[in-house]
Amino acid sequence: MSRRPLAALLFDLDGTLVDTAPDLAYALNTLLEEEGERPLPLSEIRPHVSHGTTALLRHGFGITPEEERFPHLRQRILDLYRDNISRQSTLFPGIEPLLTKMEAAQLPWGVVTNKPAFLTEPLLRALHLSPRMAAIVSGDTLPQAKPHPAPLLYACEKMGVSPVNTLYIGDAQRDIEAGKAAGMETIAAGWGYIEATTVIGEWGADTIVHSTSELFSLLSPRLSPGRVVDAKDHPAVTDA
Repeated sequence: MSRRPLAALLFDLDGTLVDTAPDLAYALNTLLEEEGERPLPLSEIRPHVSHGTTALLRHGFGITPEEERFPHLRQRILDLYRDNISRQSTLFPGIEPLLTKMEAAQLPWGVVTNKPAFLTEPLLRALHLSPRMAAIVSGDTLPQAKPHPAPLLYACEKMGVSPVNTLYIGDAQRDIEAGKAAGMETIAAGWGYIEATTVIGEWGADTIVHSTSELFSLLSPRLSPGRVVDAKDHPAVTDA
């Protein structure tokens, strides 16, 4: 991994910072049962979560956005998920100690996700994360979404830090592509929602980390108290 000075860390949300798969699986399975279909095990749904409701509906119903039923099913799964957004979702084990150490070092951190704001913001509020974050950029904050670098650059602007000194961590190829295009260090989160056939090494990340404990060990030496950049100087930013 590069040893650039760190000014900030940014995380993808689903599958990187927060384990949202149980609640998204609940929404999909509830919809499947409503439509007279068989519910699916969480282990089967989990790899598709990072790719959004379109991927979940494709997996659960074998349906694509071009089909007539798709808009209705998509709206229904969104409603079900919104109404159950924090039943079981939680930070991945091992993430909280890292956040605590970052905050002790006065290192600002935030989230850049393709999840729309009407889902991102209530989830982060329910998990009491919003007040701790220096930037929250959702999938509809800007006209562009990942893999475009604009959301990451926007987060850096709001935090008052250089992309060159910012690290982005994500569990999908689009995360790494966006981070590299923004000039950031990138880490591929191997604990995330990744299909078995995916070759993470092909994403081009600076580093691949397979567990949150490995991430903590990797970053701890670079987190020292008394940072020049102070997260308290940059209040949380949400959609304009």
